[in-house]
Amino acid sequence: MNKPLKTLKPLWFLLLSLYLVLCSFAGIAQSRGAVYWLKSGNAYAQQEGGDIVKYTLPARSKQIILAKEKLVPAGKTEPLKVRSFAFSADEQKLLLYTNTVKVWRLDTRGDYWVYDLQNQTLEQLGTERPASSLMFAKFSPDGKQVAYVSENNIYTEDLSTKKVTQLTKDGTRKRINGTFDWAYEEEFYCRDGFRWSPDSKKIAFWQIDATDVKDYLLVNLTDSIYPGVLPVEYPVAGEALSPYKIGVADVATVKTTWMDVPGDPRQHYVPRMEWAANPDELILQQLNRKQNESKLYLCNIASGQAKQIYTEKDEAWIDILPTWDSKYSFGGWDWLNNGKEFLWASEKDGWRHLYRRSRDGKKESLITKGNYDVMEIVVVDEADGYVYFMASPDNATQQYLYRTRINGKGKPERLSPAAQAGTHAYMLSPNGEFAFHRFSNYYTKPASDWISLPNHKALDGNSAVESALAQSNKSDVPVTFFKIKTSEGVEMDAWMVKPTAFDSTKKYPVVFQVYTEPAGQTVIDSYGAGSNRLYKGSMADDGYLYVSVDNRGTPAPKGRAWRKSIYRKVGMLNISDQAQAAQEILKLPYVDTSRVAVWGWSGGGSATLNLLFQYPGIYKTGIAIAAVANQLTYDNIYQERYMGLPQENLEDFVKGSPITHARNLKGNLLYIHGTGDDNVHYNNAAQLVNELIKYNKQFQIMPYPNRTHSISEGEGTSEHLSTLYTNYLKQYCPPGGR
Repeated sequence: MNKPLKTLKPLWFLLLSLYLVLCSFAGIAQSRGAVYWLKSGNAYAQQEGGDIVKYTLPARSKQIILAKEKLVPAGKTEPLKVRSFAFSADEQKLLLYTNTVKVWRLDTRGDYWVYDLQNQTLEQLGTERPASSLMFAKFSPDGKQVAYVSENNIYTEDLSTKKVTQLTKDGTRKRINGTFDWAYEEEFYCRDGFRWSPDSKKIAFWQIDATDVKDYLLVNLTDSIYPGVLPVEYPVAGEALSPYKIGVADVATVKTTWMDVPGDPRQHYVPRMEWAANPDELILQQLNRKQNESKLYLCNIASGQAKQIYTEKDEAWIDILPTWDSKYSFGGWDWLNNGKEFLWASEKDGWRHLYRRSRDGKKESLITKGNYDVMEIVVVDEADGYVYFMASPDNATQQYLYRTRINGKGKPERLSPAAQAGTHAYMLSPNGEFAFHRFSNYYTKPASDWISLPNHKALDGNSAVESALAQSNKSDVPVTFFKIKTSEGVEMDAWMVKPTAFDSTKKYPVVFQVYTEPAGQTVIDSYGAGSNRLYKGSMADDGYLYVSVDNRGTPAPKGRAWRKSIYRKVGMLNISDQAQAAQEILKLPYVDTSRVAVWGWSGGGSATLNLLFQYPGIYKTGIAIAAVANQLTYDNIYQERYMGLPQENLEDFVKGSPITHARNLKGNLLYIHGTGDDNVHYNNAAQLVNELIKYNKQFQIMPYPNRTHSISEGEGTSEHLSTLYTNYLKQYCPPGGR
């Protein structure tokens, strides 16, 4: 019921999110080499035609840094196919990532090579390790070593002597060093689990012990005559978590010192840990199990002693930075004033704002002020005294670039042009002078420019964004954005696509696309809003009204109260909001109340089931994909964050689960699930089917063998799913005006 495809957001939203991430060049493993800002601040590197090239701004003059012909390993005839790259601190060496393998969601395992630009040498790392087994390789700050994870142990490799040092030796499938278990990766976006010290002498790392976590068994029924089993450590709601340890390994002595962090590690999480702007201390964020109390600790690496410097509580839950700013998914901490202060985000005044906190935690000052949410931290330019961030104070479906003084003085300054209403994404240079800018709205196709800041002018004088806007026309797109106010006075954002040949004297079927949970919005003013990738053909041409509404609890930039109102009410408040919004839509004279359908994926699939079961008088047809039918089957980090602990308020989990209301099904239900789904497990389908059988409820089900949460693997899968979806919708909710 939950997040991005990797978790539970609907598939289209994952694709949109990935598009925005790539547009803003966030540092995820498979795209962080896409554009690499060089330390000069006015130049960047990227791959182009197999070469790695450098562009210098503002002229964008091009220089080949590393030609693909130099990437041919000894004894080979073809150059490496580089997935991404990174520079050493002195920009004299390149770390090349290739031969990649997917680990659940992202391609975070593969082979690494180092190219020395001065000596013009190409050498592979970890040659004694299995092929495609290295993870998160990175240069030491002095550029003399590289560290990486392989098979859940951490290694360092000296680039001059080729000596490999194994820093941990106890790694197993369930004792995980330098990376994370399934739940940490899925819910906290934790993947890269080790950090070089600033002096290149030590490595701090997480150890996750999933020994006592029960396995979910994914059964492969198709790749051999006898079924195969893949176990995945998966703690469901109510089960104990995987305890953590934070260690610091000395590269020279191979000795590990463990940090003595207060609190039972079986009842706490550490989703963030970094070096504290010096080689002697770590800073880490600890959450209690309910995730409604956050503590910051400074840890002395010599003694292991941890000193608490800050604590914050919330009546619902506390969001960690990577959950709303994807650039931090692979680490990072924003230090200011030579390590004496750091940037921190909090919702304690009702909005997500940025603060600067003193290192000892005793002082803080508010940087961003006003009734708006910071949606993303783009760049911290301490030299010029600015922090750049995304926000949209007046329209929660849009996104704009702002900057404000780091000292908190003055008012935020919007840099995105007033004439460009919609969704913006930026990749800023470290000094904030240049940016790659990408824009779209629901009626304007994506366009991009290299721009200067703060004047927001295209570097070549001809703005592709302005040209795209000038050529676009709202009337050419059948999508309209509007607001719905329910009988309870709740106002929600929505969009609607009307039939192409709309006739207001006729009545049309309406199809609702839903997600509804805290991990995703569906109503975003960007190109593609109102589209449905699963439908074969055009819903508008065929005569459907297509609608989506963002209820309370979705992560819209509308303040803490909006987002956290859903606490302990997933499956109830969001469903009530959606049903009341639908009732308002059904009052429109051109809506056929006998032809009302709803569909969703993941959390949207759960919502689809709940809407069909809880409001059978409204929804006549539903297509639910990869849904959580029973909230007690989903992982503890997500479900307990939003619902509390089953041991304390089991009734909320029960009330919010579709399976509880399955007996009320009256309409048409198509249920779809991949049997190899490691995220929302197939037992949800089996439990739901059992309940529907118990009450003699007739329905249709389509299991996709060995497919994961995306249901995208295997020849013909996407075409089959699309055909199934379209045929079912047309059969049970026929299109066209009447």
